[in-house]
Amino acid sequence: MLALVLLSLSTFTTHAEELPGGGISADNLSRHVRILASDEFEGRAPATPGEDKTVAYLIEQFRKAGVQPGGEKGGWTQAVPLVRAQVDGPVQATLSVAGEQQKLVNGEDLVLQSLNPVERVQVEDAPLVFVGYGIEASERGWDDYKGSDLTGKIAVVLINDPDFEMPKPGAFEGKAVTYYGRWTYKYEELARRGATGVLIVHETAPAAYGWATVQSSGLSPLFDIPRTDAERYHTLLRGWMQRDLAVSLFKRAGLDFEAEKKKAQRTNFKPVALGDAKLTAAFAIKRDQVVSRNVIGKLVGAQRPDETVIYSAHWDAFGVGEPDADGERIRHGAVDNATGVAAVLELARVYAAGPRPQRSLLFVALTAEEKGLQGASYFAAHPLVPLETTAAVINIEMLSPDGPTRDIASWGKGRVSLEGDLERAAQAHGRTYSPDPNLEAGFFYRADHFAFARAGVPAITVGAGLDRIDGGVESGKAQREAYFANCYHQPCDAWNESWDTSGQAQDVTLLYDLGHGIANSAAWPQWQEGSEFKAARDKSEAQRK
Repeated sequence: MLALVLLSLSTFTTHAEELPGGGISADNLSRHVRILASDEFEGRAPATPGEDKTVAYLIEQFRKAGVQPGGEKGGWTQAVPLVRAQVDGPVQATLSVAGEQQKLVNGEDLVLQSLNPVERVQVEDAPLVFVGYGIEASERGWDDYKGSDLTGKIAVVLINDPDFEMPKPGAFEGKAVTYYGRWTYKYEELARRGATGVLIVHETAPAAYGWATVQSSGLSPLFDIPRTDAERYHTLLRGWMQRDLAVSLFKRAGLDFEAEKKKAQRTNFKPVALGDAKLTAAFAIKRDQVVSRNVIGKLVGAQRPDETVIYSAHWDAFGVGEPDADGERIRHGAVDNATGVAAVLELARVYAAGPRPQRSLLFVALTAEEKGLQGASYFAAHPLVPLETTAAVINIEMLSPDGPTRDIASWGKGRVSLEGDLERAAQAHGRTYSPDPNLEAGFFYRADHFAFARAGVPAITVGAGLDRIDGGVESGKAQREAYFANCYHQPCDAWNESWDTSGQAQDVTLLYDLGHGIANSAAWPQWQEGSEFKAARDKSEAQRK
């Protein structure tokens, strides 16, 4: 843990009034969010006019900040080719069970999608099979499939992993969700197993968001990287079903949903046919190839320009969708994640106003995070700087509009020395570091730093703390829960004049110090023992040396 040793408390002693350019400005942060989350930007969905406006704004602000273009061919952007797929027209879905048929309403009873390379999804009387949590993890002694043949079948699967509702930790480390608990893994694994389709049972607590979030994202276009063999990676049909529908389905199949879920929490679980239940579904898919963009500014290091520290945040949100109860259709994405983009822009301005650090800096606004970390994954696969000489990625997500906190937090339990560095930076500012208070939400796997981590680069996502100066932890938790219950990926995630961005300015000042310390250190942040990403970093370090 080299960085933990060498990045001492004295490394992080910059105070706001000492920063170049007048320091991090709360007014600038608020202004950026107000503009990016305005109706004019149409919810900043990739491959829409909202993207064009967003990219133009980011380039303009990077240029004004005084950083240099860091994109392809001397420009400001990196082209990210994507395949866009969206349901085209009505969705017909019928559930047949116990001699009865039930018409299902897309968006209400379930949400159906497809990334399979077809123009029309047509499923006729596909049997439904409950596969528990849908996990095969030999290193944990776990196999939900037991050799079952899922060809031609629809797999009904639980979200999260088996430990979530267990009284004590088991094979999956307790309530801290692993990647096996993520919906992305469920889809990937069941495609590998040859299933015709996947229906994930939505439950708010293990999913960490309500049905409204599933609905808004599920009814939006899907994005994927271009593949010549996409049918290998995607089932013909995929989606989510309401818990109430699942309970009713199990009952009509002669099963008890809660009892079957408890069985799925044991290693001897075997897939269960849901009686004679079958699903028929049909809908058209409109597929096209589009190009989105990452936007990159850079400052070349004064002494070790070939080594890099990256600040990142995703610029995209969910665009224009179905009207909410107030008739509002634009998902503005103010907290998620115009706040992070504003932070990156302001960091670029402040760094450009001061002396160059020893290492180079990249300021990266990433596309299509909300579509599966696509922009970050593309950057990691096609890096604009060598990943083996990238010291760290500091990703910024969802800063608070509710004023200052005593603490600052990171997402997930990363087992990376950057967590210790963040803690020391917080201490230098008279603040505290709070590890992720909601590990069961799986945020570690839901942010762009994960794409860099998979490539071995020490990476962390930093977000707001909960210990509010005005109201303490209880108030912070209440506001967080209200946001996720009501406004996460919804139109009400919008800027307004009541925002208090003074806390954001304090957080971003702290992140300036964190990155500044790394950029001026000879140390290399490290993954700790037990991290699944350590081997990839060790390999790249060997190449560097």
